[in-house]
Amino acid sequence: MFNFDEARFLKIQGGAVSLAPRIDEVISDAIANGASNLYFLGTGGVAYLMEPAVQLLHRRSGFPVYKDYPAELVLTGSANLTENSIVIMPSLSGTTKESVAMMDKLKEIGCTLITLIGHAETPLGLGGNPALVNFAEDDTSSESFYIQSLLVALSVLKARGEIDNYDDLIAELQTVPEALLKAKQAFEPKAEDYAKIIAGADYHMFAGAGNMWPETLYYATCILEEMQWIRTRPVHASDFFHGPLELIEKGVSLILFRGEDAYDALAERVANFAPQYTDRFTILDIREFAPRDLSDEMRALLSPAMMATLLERLSAHLEALRDHPLVTRRYYKRVAY
Repeated sequence: MFNFDEARFLKIQGGAVSLAPRIDEVISDAIANGASNLYFLGTGGVAYLMEPAVQLLHRRSGFPVYKDYPAELVLTGSANLTENSIVIMPSLSGTTKESVAMMDKLKEIGCTLITLIGHAETPLGLGGNPALVNFAEDDTSSESFYIQSLLVALSVLKARGEIDNYDDLIAELQTVPEALLKAKQAFEPKAEDYAKIIAGADYHMFAGAGNMWPETLYYATCILEEMQWIRTRPVHASDFFHGPLELIEKGVSLILFRGEDAYDALAERVANFAPQYTDRFTILDIREFAPRDLSDEMRALLSPAMMATLLERLSAHLEALRDHPLVTRRYYKRVAY
């Protein structure tokens, strides 16, 4: 595959899966000792990667789960954020300014703080209790964080007796790194064609639903806008018919991400509407590429990770087509703000 290190990829995703016992131990102990709620406190793109786990717990657990912005909470606090809270704070770099500031507040509160990071010798790496480290870089981090946040959600369900096949799912997760690699290999022959679609316009609308929505938002915002300087308009499929549809006309690019969870019917509604009004409608459906040897439940749970792994292939071709490396920035970590 173009510009891809297979062994490195498998090592990183395998590292994420290997965190299962430690995550389960910490979550189980916290809930057994009276934890009253769970907060996901990510900053920027990594916060989007936590959202499928948030959604899963909202749908299947009675445990109170919150997702909030550290930049806001550090200013105001929250009545629900107490010493009895479990906080999940992800950061690839371990140095994210807003998260580091929030970490100091969390230490004052005295809650259980689990940091999910890519680099140990960093403020968040040294400040977590515990800090769970799985080295990754931008091109491999999405799948890793999706896996880790899923492990958190499954452990909450297990600790509360709200799931009956935890062990089966954890066992199946051992096969996921290879399954992600197979998906990449299946998509590679088409990756450049999809990259040409994105390179062919300076504005795109994106739509997705269910646990595919966070990856839709992440790719449009954190990859295309931040790393490629391409303007996007991401919109949830359920909101598409409440305003954004009026922007659809001939020549407007709309790209729809489709997964395998229960909410794909919302994406189908967009798919039925769009071709009537724009000649630049594109669907990327993981069902064409995800290995069928994964169970239906695992493919549904990992739809966003599967999409992320395909989009990494697309991005590798896109940066070459546009002669615009993904590491290029004008402002991010380059100027004061």
